Amino acid sequence: MKVLILNSGSSSIKFQLIEMPQEEVICSGLVERIGFKDAILTYKTNENEYKETLEIENHQKGLEMVSANIMDPEKGVVKDASEIEAVGHRVVHGGDAFSATTLITEEVKDKLREFTNLAPLHNPHNLKGIEIAEKIFAGAKQIAVFDTAFFQTMPVKARKYAIPNKFYTEHGIKLYGFHGTSHKYVSEKALDYLQNTSHTNIITVHLGNGCSITAVKNGKSIDHSLGFAPSNGLIMGSRSGDIDHSLIFYLVNDLGYELDQVNKMLTNESGMLGLTGYSDLRDIEAEAGKGNKECQLALDMNVYRIKKYIGSYVAALNGLDAIIFTAGIGENSDYIRGHVCKDMDYFGIELDEAKNGVRSKEIREINMPTSKVKILVIPTNEELEIAKQSYELLHS
Repeated sequence: MKVLILNSGSSSIKFQLIEMPQEEVICSGLVERIGFKDAILTYKTNENEYKETLEIENHQKGLEMVSANIMDPEKGVVKDASEIEAVGHRVVHGGDAFSATTLITEEVKDKLREFTNLAPLHNPHNLKGIEIAEKIFAGAKQIAVFDTAFFQTMPVKARKYAIPNKFYTEHGIKLYGFHGTSHKYVSEKALDYLQNTSHTNIITVHLGNGCSITAVKNGKSIDHSLGFAPSNGLIMGSRSGDIDHSLIFYLVNDLGYELDQVNKMLTNESGMLGLTGYSDLRDIEAEAGKGNKECQLALDMNVYRIKKYIGSYVAALNGLDAIIFTAGIGENSDYIRGHVCKDMDYFGIELDEAKNGVRSKEIREINMPTSKVKILVIPTNEELEIAKQSYELLHS
């Protein structure tokens, strides 16, 4: 069966059409800079790749462009929308209502609207993608795969906050976790690579514009850096990560900021952007190489935060067999990987700098032969993971 995977972001739509259960990618692509006159549509098939710059006003127009390319008489891969039997959607926050992949109904969409404030950068766009896909692919089953689902195995001691119990029992305030499809995918790939499906301690490090780190014991997540919303933990592109919560009250009560201003600042204007003025790590690394001290400090802070989490998760796991780097930065920045793994020999982490500098789209080891811990770079594939879970739901 053909499953279309949609990952709707704030200004982008990633897509793949996958033949299941063969896991064969028929076409893929990306719509980026939605809302701008110079939006970019990239569309790839096994034979060709097309790229076009044009105005794409909104997500509906973007998805219409995607479907038009998929069904184009010359470069398309299907004759009409009826050939697509299912559409799998990435949904960031499932709250307490959804702990597994779910067939989308009106009731499900109503629940997702309730979670808008929990993931304001993501859930509204995920929901918009669902509503548009229902119109364009009316005959297909619409399926939601939740970022939060992989973290249902975490023990209560790791998920619960030290605030009055009623907020946990009555309001569901706890650690939910995010980037779950990525962490699940790469941890399973690591277990296959290590040829060990049990008694394995892994730390998965997802580094992109959003960043998170997960402790995985015997294939199950036991701790994770993101929490109630995707804002704390590691330093991210425009999100601050961990801060002292009293800072919020100081900004409001002493400096006169409105709460909405503080929320916008911590979510959209902080992280690497707030520290350097740049949001793309490639620019930050380049500027640091030219002697920009603010950029160099930001890189040092970023690396230090990751190392702190690794140390705490080694303690939580009581050992470490492998550390996995994934996502845009994790897969491509040898600088970040190299500095994270530097001076970590106490944990048995020994990096091979020559291997670290090699680029590849395959799973690769970048550790020394003497390293007690495997250091792996594993390209993530959230779209394939969503396709697998969608297919399993429909055939369970």
